[in-house]
Amino acid sequence: MGEKIAAMLFNVIFPLTAIALMMLFCYPVCKKPEGFDYFLFWILVGFPFGIRRMWMWLVPKNYGLAGTLGVLALNCIVGGIIGGFMVVVTFIRSVTTFGSIILRRC
Repeated sequence: MGEKIAAMLFNVIFPLTAIALMMLFCYPVCKKPEGFDYFLFWILVGFPFGIRRMWMWLVPKNYGLAGTLGVLALNCIVGGIIGGFMVVVTFIRSVTTFGSIILRRC
């Protein structure tokens, strides 16, 4: 019984809570008078999930301040895009884990 609760906690509740909190915090930033910026929302929500999945960081070398900040911004944007896909994968994985836990109980 404790194994099922631990699986539910770490594989379903924590990831979905993290996704929900990121969506809650990023929603006011992306809501603009001319409409909702979905691309910025995708990047901001996905950033914490994708920045650790980046295998290669572009390291600024022999650039000035503007070039260095541009390369770091590019790293953040790429990490956010990768993280957006990882949010979708994490959501699907959590839902399937929840379904398998429920079906095992019955």
